[in-house]
Amino acid sequence: MSTHADPAGRPSTVRQLRLVVEAEDYEAALAFYRDVLGLPEQAAFSNGDGARVAILDAGRATLEIANPAQKKMIDDVEVGRQVAPKFRVAFEVDDARSTTERLVDAGATEVAPPTVTPWESLNARLDAPAGMHITVFQELRSIEERESLDGFDTDQNR
Repeated sequence: MSTHADPAGRPSTVRQLRLVVEAEDYEAALAFYRDVLGLPEQAAFSNGDGARVAILDAGRATLEIANPAQKKMIDDVEVGRQVAPKFRVAFEVDDARSTTERLVDAGATEVAPPTVTPWESLNARLDAPAGMHITVFQELRSIEERESLDGFDTDQNR
């Protein structure tokens, strides 16, 4: 794995950038980004309440297409209430707790502390500079381990 450095020469602790997009017409958005633009589907999750999300591989980043029920469920799990606007930027990090502390120390406002999610990641919510609403997350299991969790599959395999 390559390590990148910031302008001061410090190694970057961010491992991944995810742009999470709520799509009113989930099927049309998924077809456009996955099938037309050509972003391969990495994984998809759903639950019995109709919440669905597909994670599309965009190279070094992912694009999550989430329907309104999924966006609501994520807010409920991570924060306990509806807080996210249409766009929320999520950064995968090695240590969600220390990253959250560092970001708060640098001026971000903690919306919700690091919380273990049903999909086995440790997620924290923050309001950050430039009006950004962000999540920092740390994967607690490998993708292979998470494949055994309820609701974890690809939309094409449903």
